[in-house]
Amino acid sequence: MQQLTERDYKKILICLTIYITSLLAANTLGLKIMPFLFGSHLTVAVFSFPVVFLMTDVIGEVYGKSFSKWFVRCGLVSTVLFIGYTLLSLWLPWSSDGLWAKEGYDLIFGISGRIGLASIVAFLVAEYQDVFAFFFIRNKIGPKLFWLRSLLSNLWSQLLDSIIFMSIAFAGIYPTKTLIGIIVTLWLYKVLMGFFYTPLSYLGIRLLRGTANANSNHQNQSI
Repeated sequence: MQQLTERDYKKILICLTIYITSLLAANTLGLKIMPFLFGSHLTVAVFSFPVVFLMTDVIGEVYGKSFSKWFVRCGLVSTVLFIGYTLLSLWLPWSSDGLWAKEGYDLIFGISGRIGLASIVAFLVAEYQDVFAFFFIRNKIGPKLFWLRSLLSNLWSQLLDSIIFMSIAFAGIYPTKTLIGIIVTLWLYKVLMGFFYTPLSYLGIRLLRGTANANSNHQNQSI
């Protein structure tokens, strides 16, 4: 059984902070789309959301599957709280001095609440699928080649997440053709971003393992 030090827990809390911040950034900023290649569109969440999946892979690689699941549960709780706060804020009455912001506020955060709901459903499917796939592949090919295990698990989980999330969050908001285009480009781009973020994943693993009192399997495995 791996014995964790106080420094380990501090590092885990920093990783959890990055994880939840990236998740909430994707949920609140993801409404904005930008032009992409060949007339397609891409949500700005592509910069923050790949970090969410990579962080569970990194934590799982160093501390095990149970910690990855714990991160997902924390992300789920934070998203539920976000939706609750959003609905409460939208329900509470406006002061007359603040009515100048009402239309934009209700529009943006009304959609953000829907994005939060989409994130919950996507979480229940895609994030747990990512953790399962990552460790399933690890059991098949061994502890080496972290980048390959992370990439393969993200291919399927990111596709599920893109379809579920975008369909719930933006169906009826964007035209169907535009929505399908966003889903495809979002999936491919998130996978690509995850690949480019891989060096940061290796850095994170190295930093986390620096003082981790890992068991012999952790200490002897190579990435």
